[in-house]
Amino acid sequence: MIGELVAMVNGWIENFGLLSEAWRVGIVVFALVSGTATVAYIVSHIIGALERRFSKTRNLWDDALLHASRKPVVVFVWLQGVYWAAEVAHRYSDAEIFKANETVLRVGFVFVLVWTVLRLIKEGEAILVSPVKMKKPMDYTTVNAVSKLSRAVVIITALLTLLQSLGYSMSGVLAFGGVGGIAVGFAAKDLLANFFGGFIIHLDRPFKVGDWVRSPDRNIEGTVEHIGWRLTTVRTFDKRPLYVPNAVFTTIAVENPSRMTNRRISETIGIRYADVGQIATIVADIRAMLEQHEDIDANQTLIVNFLEFNASSLDIMVYTFTKTVEWVRFHEVKQDVLLKISDIIEGYGAEVAFPTRTLHLPERIRLAAEEREEAGNRDKAAASGDSSAKTGDRQTVGDLDESGESE
Repeated sequence: MIGELVAMVNGWIENFGLLSEAWRVGIVVFALVSGTATVAYIVSHIIGALERRFSKTRNLWDDALLHASRKPVVVFVWLQGVYWAAEVAHRYSDAEIFKANETVLRVGFVFVLVWTVLRLIKEGEAILVSPVKMKKPMDYTTVNAVSKLSRAVVIITALLTLLQSLGYSMSGVLAFGGVGGIAVGFAAKDLLANFFGGFIIHLDRPFKVGDWVRSPDRNIEGTVEHIGWRLTTVRTFDKRPLYVPNAVFTTIAVENPSRMTNRRISETIGIRYADVGQIATIVADIRAMLEQHEDIDANQTLIVNFLEFNASSLDIMVYTFTKTVEWVRFHEVKQDVLLKISDIIEGYGAEVAFPTRTLHLPERIRLAAEEREEAGNRDKAAASGDSSAKTGDRQTVGDLDESGESE
């Protein structure tokens, strides 16, 4: 079909005598390019109409296929149209550029095919992790790792296909790749360690994007933002990005508080020694309060016991777990629990103890101190009496002087 069409066009160019050959070739090339633009426009609108129609169905993969192939199909139409126009021009021109028509067509076809597959992988990734499109969306970290690996396989396969189509020997390329791989392995061992570290993270999944992680071995704590093949980005709680090489996670312990089932309240509350008679009832009331608290998980370990005789207090241990794992909500629940414990203690006339110290003195030292204190008080009284007498004498002399002057 295509050969017959080309032969017909060439026959028209050779036999039509109204215009020169250059003009006839130019008209045909222009017509082919214009026809290609028209066909590309029509194809784009047809695929767009199919997308709108299939978007009303429950099947999501037909939408993904149409959306992924829309632009590549338009590019493929342009590729074919420009190739035909270049073939027509090449028949009547000796320009070197037209000799690469076949090669450009093969490379372009592989490019369009790879582009379509990569877009389809991206659309599939968006579908699998979307809670709107999927009833049970898959883990983003796993889907992202599989999509990256799939894209790498597609690109490597496309490159090998292109090399084969361009006439390069695959055996030589593979042999060079083997020797070069050894050299690159020694030169970039850290890079490879990070790559395999990222692979282990995707395989074991100790954490995923959005998790809160921390390490007791390193100063690493924050929220995971991105897991790459070389680096993992952790956003610290002061909003700074922390870039951690993936190889680090293969040698350190990592905690994932995001996967905790409950948060723990562990407090030691001291009561005065003077309130020892109420300690049993206080402990019982605190336990009953926690068992009835709507935000405390009664199915987890709950301990409220008199713990020990401390230096200046009778210590009560309170150990329980909240239902929530949210940081802010946990502190609200903890505040409520502590205030209710304080109300229980005050309800029995008891008080929370604070560090105090009682000093006991021997009897003789105490009596000597009291005697010195009494002697000091007597001296003060005598001194105050003398000052009063002197004041009275001064007042009497003054009265006499005043009376003498008046006389």
